[in-house]
This record gives sequence, structure tokens and C-alpha cells, in this order.
Amino acid sequence: NVAVSMAMGYFLVSGRAQAVMVHVSVGTGNSINGLLNASRGEIPILMTAGRTPISESGIHGTRDIDIHWPQELFDQAGMVREFVKWDYELRNGHQLESVVDRAMKIAMSEPRGPVYLTMPREVLAGAMEGPSLGSVRGAGGNTSPYPDLTAIDEAAAMLANAERPLIIVQSSGQDQTSVPALAALAERFAIPVVQYRPRYICLPSSHPMNLGVEPGPLLEQADVVLVVNAAVPWLPDQTAPKDDAKIIHMGPDPLFENLPMRSFPCDLSITCSATPGLRALDAALEQHESKARERNETRRAAIAVKRAAQQETWAGVLARAKSQSPISPVWLTNCISEVKGKDAIVINEARMPVPFMEMEKPGTYLSAGHAGGLGWGLGCAIGAKMAAGDDRLVIATEGDGAYMFSNPLPAHYVSLEQKAPILTVIYNNRRWGAVREATEGLYPGGLAALSNEAPLIHFDESLQLSKIADVVGAHGEQVTDPEQVIPALERAIKVVTEEKRQAILDVVIS
Repeated sequence: NVAVSMAMGYFLVSGRAQAVMVHVSVGTGNSINGLLNASRGEIPILMTAGRTPISESGIHGTRDIDIHWPQELFDQAGMVREFVKWDYELRNGHQLESVVDRAMKIAMSEPRGPVYLTMPREVLAGAMEGPSLGSVRGAGGNTSPYPDLTAIDEAAAMLANAERPLIIVQSSGQDQTSVPALAALAERFAIPVVQYRPRYICLPSSHPMNLGVEPGPLLEQADVVLVVNAAVPWLPDQTAPKDDAKIIHMGPDPLFENLPMRSFPCDLSITCSATPGLRALDAALEQHESKARERNETRRAAIAVKRAAQQETWAGVLARAKSQSPISPVWLTNCISEVKGKDAIVINEARMPVPFMEMEKPGTYLSAGHAGGLGWGLGCAIGAKMAAGDDRLVIATEGDGAYMFSNPLPAHYVSLEQKAPILTVIYNNRRWGAVREATEGLYPGGLAALSNEAPLIHFDESLQLSKIADVVGAHGEQVTDPEQVIPALERAIKVVTEEKRQAILDVVIS
């Protein structure tokens, strides 16, 4: 899982698909958590695994140890077939270049995703003269899907005639060129934008049309909603659009066909990459601009009032959080935002209150655990650091439970061995917070809800997560005083950026 997560992080920073090789069936099984995250996140990875020798004797590469028998599966790729776009077993060494070429092209074609190649040991052990790359023509996939312009005109007419349009985004910022495209469209036509459970920066925090991360009343009042690259644009059990609202979905796979059940209302579905789709929509709206100008300006003024009220509310929350003990996640997030610098990359696998994290520069915030498979954050941060280079700060923000799932010792060792130091900040609430909340939500009067420490949820206070730093020669601190958060962060950043060592901050939060 560390290796798969590293490949995710490297791709998200560099844009270059990565290859991961694991050990036969057992290694594949161990990597499924990360592979599912990559699949749901549309992250291209060439996943390769050896195949237990097919033959029992008589061939070079045949079985020569007892585990070769119990490791063999009838269908090794079967365990990952639902998570990959393509799988294949290499039959002959002479087809290797063609197979890898096809695998990479499929992985890089939108919607992108992992592919899986198995390689029997007899094939790998076979004699070859050497690679011949003459027939390979690069690893690029299909061109990005361009929208149907008739559908774009229809969407433009809906938005132009709307009194209360709304744009909801989630993952469009994976393509960083979509950020200025969305910013231009939203600003020009005064359309508010909500980044619900954002995986990337889709719109800068400072943009005048940015109305935060919760659809809530905006969705309930909207008459036209444009959903861009959002698998889950809202939670139907908590909020929903009006029955007569028009809903437009846009993305490389706007209906998310790989999800067994997803029934969000949809009046118009436009298949395209986010950037060409938003640019085409901007151009199509131009013909409606003069007619809708007065309505747009009225809406622009109303959005400014809402945004100012929102900022005032958040300022009040931050003021109250500043001196709270245990440390408030709001205060910790604000402190990281203050000291990190504009070019630092934050890899978030904590329950971070996102409004208090500056999200300005595209590509500097990544939350890539799309399937909820915990434990991806550390590996992703290491991969991101390897792609970003020596001078760029990478911060992994981890929940304490997620940190445990991340194979911290192997991850920190890989960071050391690869000379890719990162800063790890653990949001340590000393419990499985999501498990506790889910249990209380379903059984509000149950024994777990009435207990101060429900079974199998709370962690003992003696658990010193920062002590793992000693094993890998890193800097480690536990922080319990809100006044010491910024000084501790500054010390840790100095260690990472100047001494080129890892740093681990275990911050005890409420």
C-alpha cells in the first residue's frame, strides 16, 4: 500500500503515470486498499505482479520452493478486476514492449485509472536478446474528451436563464488547468461555487465566487446546478435540490458508471474533461451575457454579502478555537496554513476543517483517498516529495487512526532511504472518531453513545506516536499546548527544509 500510494502522489504532482511491482498473489492482495483509492481517484498506475510458476518441474523458472503451490490462484487478476481498467497476463517475453505500451495508453486515457499486468516466472526467466522499443510510440492516452457543443449550448441557456445557479466541484482540480477556467466562468457570470469534500484545489479560497465547502441552503434554493467531476456532490439524506431544479453533470465519466449505485438527479449529462468543458461553456454563455447582465450583477452583490457573512462566521470560530484545550483542529489547521508557505504541498488524510486551510495555488492541496481506504497519506506525501524536488516542502496531515493504517515504519524508512523528507502532522484525537460518530448516529441512546470510552474506539494516552521518529533519525514532538503549535511547526519545518530530515508532530486535539 505504501508503494501504490507513493505512485499516486508522484503522479498527482508530476502528471506522469508510475509503475508499481509487487510479489505475486500475496503482494497484490496487500495492495488492494491503495489500488481501490487509485481507481476511484482516476489515477493511472501500471500495477505489475509476478505470477507463481505454472510448471512443477523441467522448465527454467519452474517451482523450486514449497510456497509456490499455495500461492497460486485460479485467477490472480480476479481480485483486482473491479478496480482496474484492463488486465493481462504476459504470455511471451517478445510481446513485452507492446503489452506495456498498450497498458500505459489505456491507463492514461480518460477517465484514467490503474491497469494490471501479471508475469509468470517462466516467461520472465526466458532468454531474450534485449528490448526493442522501435514499435513503441509513447505512453500518452487518448486525447481528452471534448464536449458535445449542442449540449454545451443547452447548458449555457439553462445557466443564463437561472436566477440562482450553483456550481459544485470536487475533483476537477486534479487537472490544474481547470482552475483558471472555472475561476473565469464563475467570476464572469456571477455563479457561486461550492467545493464539496474537495480532493484538490478547484477554486482559490480568495475567489469572490467561492462560497465554501457545504452545499446546504445554496443547493436547496438553486434552480440550476452544474456538477463538475463530483462523484458525490451532496448527501441526499441531508440536503437535496428542489424538485424542479435543473441538474447538469459534467466530467470524463459524468454518470460514474463504475459505481454500482449512484442516483443523483440529472437532466443533462456532458462527457468531457473539465477544462475544455468549462472553456466551451464560458464561450457559449457569452452570447447571453448582455441579456443577463442586470441579473448577474444583482446576484454578484448578493454573493458578496453571503461571502462576507461566511468569512465573519469563520473568523469567530477561529477566535474561539485559538486558546481551546485540548487543541482545536480549527486552530491546528490555521497554524499549518500560516507557516507552510504558498508553495508547500499539503497531503490531507485528517478530518481537517478545510475552510481554515489556505487553498490558493493549484496543486498544493491533495486529498486522494477517494474510496476511504485509510493509510494512503504518508506514501502519497513521499511520492509527492520525490516528484516535487528537494526544495519544496511537503506536509502530510494524518488522523491518528489513518496514521496507524499507513504502515508508518516502512513509510518513514522509505522516506529516509529515498532522501525525501516530509513533515508529518498527526491530528491525534486519541480515538477512532469516525467510528464513534457513526455508532452514535445510528444508536444515539445506545451503550456506546452513553459510554465515555466505548470499546475498541479509544487509544490509550500512553501511546506516543512521535516516538517512531527515533527509529528513522527524524525529529519528533508531541504538542498539547495551543500556544506551542506554531513554534513546534516552525521547528519541524526547519528540520525538514534545512537539515533535510523528516519531522513528526503528534498534536493532541479535541
